[in-house]
Amino acid sequence: MTQMTIGHLYTSLHAGCASAVARVLEAHEVDVEFVDLDPEDVAEAMEQGEVDLLVSAWFPRDEKFAGPGFRVIGDLYQPQISFAALRALGPVNALTSAEVDRVIVAEDSREILEKALKQLPALSSLPLEVVGEAALIGRLEKAQADGESPLVVATQPHAVFHTALLTLVEDPDKLLGGEMSARMVLREDVARKADTDLLDELSEMMLGNKVMSALDYNIGVEGQDPDDAAEAWQRGRLIPRDA
Repeated sequence: MTQMTIGHLYTSLHAGCASAVARVLEAHEVDVEFVDLDPEDVAEAMEQGEVDLLVSAWFPRDEKFAGPGFRVIGDLYQPQISFAALRALGPVNALTSAEVDRVIVAEDSREILEKALKQLPALSSLPLEVVGEAALIGRLEKAQADGESPLVVATQPHAVFHTALLTLVEDPDKLLGGEMSARMVLREDVARKADTDLLDELSEMMLGNKVMSALDYNIGVEGQDPDDAAEAWQRGRLIPRDA
């Protein structure tokens, strides 16, 4: 196989992941093309054969993409919706308005937070502010400068977790759900034609949340090209060795 089309969501996080996977494909002499996708377009693009390899789908949330004709491989990183704060706090189920004065939630995590707040009556009356993923760092920097004490809800990995802004808050009851697995979805007809060594390498590929947060930061905040960020990862320059 000499050519493969990678589909990914149109975000800096997913673009970085796709570019890192492309590095592996290119090492096996596969020419790579990219297709940017909106969430509502993923299923159709896969079914129509516009995408050979989806990078990535979050399981079990995205199990709908694992139907007949597709092969799910790898475990690239472990997405998890998390509580966090600008300073160390106790478990979320012990917090009150004395410790936090508002809730700031990244837009993609709003729905599950609203369900969680039903189990957190001491926090349910706090002001709730929904922020776009790309605006989260700026909003938290302002909160820090203004002396606010927000409870933050965001999905790891994210560029904000490549900064020193946030400290995770324990969620002992897993109100935001558990850890997911970011996996690749490969069309079965493409998999049958692919080199076995390539499939093995993709199956064993691990980026991890720390690398993904760094990719998201470099691309989304620093404005680095996804391919350049992936090269930095490949050469071991993305994260300092003592980080």
